Amino acid sequence: MSAEWLEPLALMQGPAAFSAMRDGLALPLQGGPFAFALVREPAGTILPPPEDHPALERLTRPLQPFAGIERHRARPLVMGIVNCTPDSFSGDGVGAAHDAAIAQGHAMLEAGADILDIGGESTRPDAPPVTPEEEQARILPVIRALAKAAPVSVDTRHARTMAAALEAGAEIVNDVSALRHDPEAVRVVAQARCPVILMHMRTLDPRTMQKEVHYEDAALEVARFLEGRVATLEALGIPRGRICVDPGLGFGKRVEDNLALVARLPLLANLGCTILVGASRKSFIGRITGVAEAGQRQAGSLAMALAAAAQGAHILRVHDVAETVQALRCAEALAAGFNEG
Repeated sequence: MSAEWLEPLALMQGPAAFSAMRDGLALPLQGGPFAFALVREPAGTILPPPEDHPALERLTRPLQPFAGIERHRARPLVMGIVNCTPDSFSGDGVGAAHDAAIAQGHAMLEAGADILDIGGESTRPDAPPVTPEEEQARILPVIRALAKAAPVSVDTRHARTMAAALEAGAEIVNDVSALRHDPEAVRVVAQARCPVILMHMRTLDPRTMQKEVHYEDAALEVARFLEGRVATLEALGIPRGRICVDPGLGFGKRVEDNLALVARLPLLANLGCTILVGASRKSFIGRITGVAEAGQRQAGSLAMALAAAAQGAHILRVHDVAETVQALRCAEALAAGFNEG
């Protein structure tokens, strides 16, 4: 852990969080709705949050709405995945069928999605690369149609595709390489002044990311990587308020690494950024549950979504929007109450 960091522990929500903060027994995590009563120091000591520690200001500072999207009362935003690919790992890719992708996006919005993430290149292990030209042919008509209805992010590693997608109406860039794959990507994002999602991936090539995977402390190493990327972008004029960080579940991680990243998600609050988690249908869920077919991992995906939400995730990137929204609304009612009106 970085010397000035603290890892928030003992998270609580709802009336318990309110009472603990009122009585000076807990502090708000990134402005709420969660509170934390304990922290782990870099040396491993667990104790109540020390007064005047330099990390506390960033851990407790309220976040501005990412991409101008207002947050829900006590649950994460839901990002629906629209895969305009023929080889998506999840089995839901629609390829070049623009009408099908547009219909899928509208169905997700009707089901409660807050954002749509549109991509034209599969980044599953062993997936062949796609040229920016082919990628744009797959996604630009879809973005033009769906951007009229909701905030859209473009899932791409290519600067030319980022620029074309933003011109077509996308508002957010989502890059699995954290703007490292294409040297022009940072310039495009900086000039467009658009929000960006930075994801952790061990290698720049998805075809090699699962080879010889080893971490001493996955949560800490991923956090340090993202800390470095956020600092680099901030130095280049992209403020933290426009940056969202994604620990990259399934991208060069073992099962135990993915579980640790979810369980210790509040560690990323030290960055002062919005936090996104994408566990939906991933292979580590299949390893845990024994479900080989990605499209049949809905129950495991919902369990991981609820776990990430309980650890302070701000955005969940999912395939099964209706089911995820239903589960989150129930969790929100348990935590914050429900008004029939």
